[in-house]
Parts: sequence; structure tokens; C-alpha cells
Amino acid sequence: MKREEVLPSAFQSKVYAATSSIPCGMVTTYKLLGESIGCSCAQAIGQALRENPFAPEVPCHRVISSSLTIGGFQGNRNGVSIKRKLELLADEGVVFVNGRLADESLVYRF
Repeated sequence: MKREEVLPSAFQSKVYAATSSIPCGMVTTYKLLGESIGCSCAQAIGQALRENPFAPEVPCHRVISSSLTIGGFQGNRNGVSIKRKLELLADEGVVFVNGRLADESLVYRF
């Protein structure tokens, strides 16, 4: 039996649209992203991004924790996925030092 493609929900579509507006070389937080679409639950934002079928066109790697630490990526909080997220961001000029965003001016506010 062939697995059917599942279309994003209306909520996921809002998350993906907002995420698409984050400029290259900048990051935002799950909280700020949520606030931009009227959602007060950063965890819901993270769950939507975990299911992102449009990466890297929808740049979910540009969303980090409010503590300005890396947060999660592809459903993981460590390991190969986080290494990949850090590499993607470094390629855009976004650097983390001692696990924290080095330049707070790179935080995008909607």
C-alpha cells in the first residue's frame, strides 16, 4: 500500500510562512515566531517545524531557543542533527560560542 502524502495543517502552514520570512544570516526564537502568528506555545511551533516537509526552502534551522541556545532540529536536541543545524547556520554567518548565539543582533523580530 502506497503511503499518502499528508498536507500541512492550517497551523503548520502559518508557521512555515512565517519561518520563510526569516532572512538568511539571521535567526529567531520559537517564542518570537509563535508571537508573530498569534501562538503563545513555543512547543507547538517546535512540533510544526519538526514536521517541516519543505526544508531547506522553509528554513527551520533559523529558529532557536529563547535562551539563544541552538534548540532542537529534526526532532533532536543533540547529535548529528544539531551538528547539521550548526553547520547550516555557520554557512550563513551565524555563529554559536559556548553553545550560545555569539551576536544577539542577528535575532530577527517580526
